[in-house]
Amino acid sequence: MKSESGSSLFERFLHSQASGSIVLIIAAVTAIVWANTPWAKLYHDLSHLDIGVVFAGKTYQMGLAHWVKDGLMTLFFFVVGLEIKREVLIGELSSFRKATLPVMAAVGGCIVPALIYFSINNTGEAANGWGIPMATDIAFALGILSILGSRVPAGLKVFLTALAIVDDLIAVLVIAVFYTAQININALLTAAFFLGLFFIAVRLHARRPLIYLFPAIGVWASLMFSGVHATVAGILVALLVPVKSGIEPEQFFNDVWHNIKYLHETGPLTRDSLAANPKQWKAIEQIYITTEDMIPPGVYLEKHFHTPQAFIILPLFALFSAGVTFNSEIMNAFPDSVSLGIILGLVSGKPIGIMLFSFLTVAAGFADLPTGVKWPHLFGASLLAGIGFTMSIFISELAFSDSAMIDEAKIGIFIASLVAGVCGFIILKKTLQENNESHQ
Repeated sequence: MKSESGSSLFERFLHSQASGSIVLIIAAVTAIVWANTPWAKLYHDLSHLDIGVVFAGKTYQMGLAHWVKDGLMTLFFFVVGLEIKREVLIGELSSFRKATLPVMAAVGGCIVPALIYFSINNTGEAANGWGIPMATDIAFALGILSILGSRVPAGLKVFLTALAIVDDLIAVLVIAVFYTAQININALLTAAFFLGLFFIAVRLHARRPLIYLFPAIGVWASLMFSGVHATVAGILVALLVPVKSGIEPEQFFNDVWHNIKYLHETGPLTRDSLAANPKQWKAIEQIYITTEDMIPPGVYLEKHFHTPQAFIILPLFALFSAGVTFNSEIMNAFPDSVSLGIILGLVSGKPIGIMLFSFLTVAAGFADLPTGVKWPHLFGASLLAGIGFTMSIFISELAFSDSAMIDEAKIGIFIASLVAGVCGFIILKKTLQENNESHQ
C-alpha cells in the first residue's frame, strides 16, 4: 500500500483534476442559473466591472471577466505547459513507443471534429469556430473516469491523460497561430526580451521568486499588446522551467553528508547553539540549498499550482463564461449550424478520430494497446474525450465577435459535453463490468 507521500505525481494529478471537476460543475451551473434569474443584470454588471491601474498618466483596465480569462487563465496555461514538458521529457510521452498511441489518437481527435464542423460551417464568421470541437476537458474526463473506481485499468487512465495533454498542446498551437489579432512586432520583440531575462534567471539558478516574477509578468503584458493571446505567455514561460533536478543524486548525497559531518564537528547541536554558532547555521543553510537544488522546479510548481488552478481559476472561468441567457431569440434559432457543428464534432468526431487513428497506429505496429485495455474500453475513453467545456468555451470566445453566436456555441458545448460524458460513462461501466466478470 502506498503512503500519501509515496504516491506518484500522476496519482496526485489525477486526484486533483477529479475532485476539481465537481467544483467546476457547481460553478458552471451557478453561472447558467444566475444568468437566467431576476438577478441576471448583477451577473453581467459584475462580469464587466472595470479593474485596472494608472501608470505614467495612462489608465490600463479590463472588466473582471476579462481579467479572469486573460489573466488568471494564464496560470492555467502555465500548469498545462509544465504538464506537457514533464510528459515529453520524463513521462508518458518521453519515448517514441510510449508516445505514439496517445499522440496519434489526439491528432485524430482534433482533425476529424474540425473537419466535421467545417463541413457544416465553411463560410462567414461561423467558419472561424472550427477549433472549438478540437478540445478535451481533462478535469471533467478524468472526473467521470474516477467515478468508476478501481475497475478502470491504470493504462486507460494514463492513455486518456496523455491524450488530453497532447490535445491541450494542439489547442494552444491553434490559439497562437489561428486565433490572433493583428500582430504587433514590437510587442513580440519585447516579449522575447522578457523571455530572455527569464531564461537567464533560470540558467543562473536565481533563488528569489521576484527575479522570475518580473520577467514573467513582462512576457504576459507584452503579449497583451502583441495580438497573440496573452495566455500563451503561460505556456512559453512554463517551457523554460526545468522539470529535472538541478544536481545529480550523487552530488546531493555527498554535499548533504559532508555538511552533516561538519555539523557534528562543530559541537552539540541545539536550538540555542544554532542561533549562536554561525558555523552550524552555515552548514544547515547549505543542506537547505542542496535540498532545494535537488527538487525539480517544474514538478514542484506543477504540484503546488494544481490546487488553485482546480479550485479557484477554472471555477472562476466557468462562472464568468458559462452564463448564457436562454431567451426566446436564442432558443428559436437553436440548433443552428454553429451549435450543430460543435455537437457533431465533439460527440461523434472525437471518438471517430481517436478510434480511427488509434486502430491505424496499432495495426501498423507503431504501438500496442495499454496493458489491460481493450478496444471497447478505448471507445468509452474516446467518448469522454468529447467533453470539451473549458478549452472549447475559451476558443469560442476567441473565434466569434457576435455575442449571439458565442451563446449558441456555448449551448452546443454544454449539450455535447453532457452527451459525451453520459455515453462514455455508460459504455465504460458496461465494458469494465463485463471485463471483471470474465476474470472471475
